[in-house]
Amino acid sequence: SVVIQECYVQNTAREYAKLYAAEAEPLEGFGEVPEIIPIFLIHRPANNIPYATVEEELVGEFVKYSVKDGKEVNFLRRDSEAGQKCCTFQHWVYEKTNGNLLVTDLQGVGMKLTDVGIATLAKGYKGFKGNCSFSFIEQFRALHQCNGYCEMLGLKSLRTTHQKQRKATSTKSKNLPNASTVKKMVPKKAREPRDFIPSEN
Repeated sequence: SVVIQECYVQNTAREYAKLYAAEAEPLEGFGEVPEIIPIFLIHRPANNIPYATVEEELVGEFVKYSVKDGKEVNFLRRDSEAGQKCCTFQHWVYEKTNGNLLVTDLQGVGMKLTDVGIATLAKGYKGFKGNCSFSFIEQFRALHQCNGYCEMLGLKSLRTTHQKQRKATSTKSKNLPNASTVKKMVPKKAREPRDFIPSEN
């Protein structure tokens, strides 16, 4: 059921958030770390809808810090401390899981987040399959801009690996004799970055 999946995803993301907090909190100057609130599943046998979720009510301005697919740039995530720390959290999870998993849809009030999503590569990650398309992972890799919190955690810039990869591909295609060979290169090019990042670690 969707409700069970939602609980599973949010509580998995919550476990990553706890690990992120354990690493980030001791760093001098990092400050408060975003937290994903727990979501509980309750069974109501007498009800038409037998499963429901219960979570803490967040009071205050509800903000979407990261959009599911990363295409839309949300200024609140670029300018606010919580937003930047959410982006760093995404980058941290991405690096920790060798590019196999990304927590998306980070939203909530201040540093308390809920209704998050997780994207995994098609095969999943360690037996876990996300509820978002793996294309979000590719978009994140292409669009993420590191901030000061990424630097504090010593995360590697995704930009450099991405550009190196693109440069290598473009020089290759210059020496190709005709258009038909270039066409054949396209699917390989789309696949390369995905195979490239995980094997690096």
